[in-house]
Amino acid sequence: MSDAEAIAEFGGTARLFPLPNLVLFPQVVQPLHIFEPRYRQMTADAIAGDGLIAIVLLRPGWEDLFQGNPAIHRVACVGRIVAEQELPDGRFNILLRGVKRMRIRKEMESDKLYRVAKADLLDCNPPEDLAVAKQLRQELSDALLPRFNTQAGALQQVTDLFHSELTLGALVDVLGFALPLPPEMKQGLLEQLDVARRARHLIQLVDCLHPDNPVLHAPAGSRKFPPDFSAN
Repeated sequence: MSDAEAIAEFGGTARLFPLPNLVLFPQVVQPLHIFEPRYRQMTADAIAGDGLIAIVLLRPGWEDLFQGNPAIHRVACVGRIVAEQELPDGRFNILLRGVKRMRIRKEMESDKLYRVAKADLLDCNPPEDLAVAKQLRQELSDALLPRFNTQAGALQQVTDLFHSELTLGALVDVLGFALPLPPEMKQGLLEQLDVARRARHLIQLVDCLHPDNPVLHAPAGSRKFPPDFSAN
């Protein structure tokens, strides 16, 4: 099943996977190690069904209620399981690819161990003027590339991203996911449906990055950009 086919079958009920430090974006792939019983059930249900799981960021203060239902942000990203491995003890290793933004309308009562919600899929609004998109792409490049050490192997990788066929919206999403920004800042990017505003917001965030950040100034060959995505 393709991403488009999975989204076409989305019935408005989302399986929620709340996490404290991960904001998923469309276009990116995140490895996840699933070990809690409630999320083993969630993963098994997704594999048997449409393959979709929504990664949603927990709001600050989640620590005291983690085993219950701590507060979550209302905008999340629906991802599709593109590879899975079930381990002998019932745990899973999966690859989840971000597909579409969504907004949670309300959580639902369920006999499942995990949380489920009614949600609406969200469409983004790209700039109508191609010249605006081109200018924002250039401004983002001008803001970001000088922050990479010229000896860093990551510099070529991020340069290639800017020269790829990714749309402005997809480019901002990939960079927003990969850059070393706090989760709440990434959440702000996820929630911005106007692509031009999202790009301008990311430019402002890049300007706030510490110039000595090791992700941007790693020795050649020591890091990838985007980085290898750590399992959760």
